[in-house]
Amino acid sequence: MTTEKIGILHPGAMGISVAAAAQKSGHMVYWASVGRSPHTQARAQQHHLLDGQSVATLCHTCTMLISVCPPHAAEEVAQQVLAHGFAGLFVDANAIAPQRARHIGELMAVGGVTFVDGGIIGGPAWQPQSTWLYLSGPEAERVAHCFVNSPLETQVIGAEIGKASALKMCYAAYTKGTSALLAAILGTAESLAVRDELMQQWQRDDPAFPAQTENRVRRVTAKAWRFAGEMEEIAATFEAAGLPGGFHLAAAEIYTRLADFKEQEEVPGLTAVLQALLKR
Repeated sequence: MTTEKIGILHPGAMGISVAAAAQKSGHMVYWASVGRSPHTQARAQQHHLLDGQSVATLCHTCTMLISVCPPHAAEEVAQQVLAHGFAGLFVDANAIAPQRARHIGELMAVGGVTFVDGGIIGGPAWQPQSTWLYLSGPEAERVAHCFVNSPLETQVIGAEIGKASALKMCYAAYTKGTSALLAAILGTAESLAVRDELMQQWQRDDPAFPAQTENRVRRVTAKAWRFAGEMEEIAATFEAAGLPGGFHLAAAEIYTRLADFKEQEEVPGLTAVLQALLKR
């Protein structure tokens, strides 16, 4: 197997697990430290990523770049790579609409860059059978081979750019979309002073449901700042498919109201979450 020089843009909680997975499969993994947060710096150092300092250096050093960033930054990262004259294989593994993935792919093609569309389902890839990287594009198999000896599961689902992103959007539309819906329901019940009665009725239907719902609503707050943009991408995906995107635009608003819980070390209590939802 050919050893790749892989650059990770940028190793956040998910990206660092992708980097570690590539390392486990025998590849050299780089990152760019300039301008990154102390948390990102610490993660990269802990996992012994090779520091190329700048994105420009990575573009001239690496044979493959993998973008794992918040959805709103996906196109900016791609443009930055193109501006630095990258000529290798670029993997967009972000939670973006398939039409946005195709657009980025077109930009890469004009710039002479090979493009693979990716979609990650699951949390950070530290355990086998927990996280899947779906890939589509003519060179998708090459990317999949970079993770053969790692906990990150891969599946190539075709040569068409946009398929991997489409699957990610459809999957997250339910998992993260329903978490936002449950948060909105609890917020409305709190505002109308019927939350206790609602919980009692839910318990009659399913004894485990009230506790499960509270747990989901409290724990989703840590990533709410990131999920807001993802909901907007899902809304755009639905609209492009001829379906209304309003539900997920509302979900984006729910997550925006919870964005201030970012970086909190402890999971907030339900009362704090509902107060944030109802604050104008």
